[in-house]
Amino acid sequence: MQNKSDVELMQLIKEKHRPALEELYDRYIKLVYSFSLKATKDPDKAKVIVQAVFMRIWTTETGYNPEKGQFVNWLLTITRNITIDHHRKDKKDAAFVAIGQDQLEQIPGYPSNNPAEIVSRKLLREQIQKAYQYLSNSQIELIQWLYWEGYTLREIADMKQEPIGTIKSRLHQTLKILRNRMVTEMGE
Repeated sequence: MQNKSDVELMQLIKEKHRPALEELYDRYIKLVYSFSLKATKDPDKAKVIVQAVFMRIWTTETGYNPEKGQFVNWLLTITRNITIDHHRKDKKDAAFVAIGQDQLEQIPGYPSNNPAEIVSRKLLREQIQKAYQYLSNSQIELIQWLYWEGYTLREIADMKQEPIGTIKSRLHQTLKILRNRMVTEMGE
């Protein structure tokens, strides 16, 4: 593998040849890690970004096109984009943590000791769980990744190796099923 070019390795990676990914990882781990560490100034976040970069390389449909520039530039662009995504997610999480206790208690659905609210939240949770039984595993996974883990539709499409239009359509159908089931459950 060591005598193969980056282009050859990427072609093998598209064919899911794991040793090619390992070779590419060995070649560029220091570059990707140092780039992400410089951007985040946090070794743990940099490691998460490195993992995401190589996962993206492994799962990407399009891959590297040598006609559009050098491989290292393409790799650093991926690293930069993932770093930005992580930075945005961290800002969003920090904004939520920054909300004070008084403000949290004013948010509908925030835990309180009011028995009526506790029962109401429990009923809503049960309705959602009942509605989930009408979803496929891929629909549940989509909801999980999009709403709870913070992935973008593009990232999900890359991970699933499916066109983004397919992911958008699946999301639309999933939300439609949930909405219809919730209305049905509430009406019963």
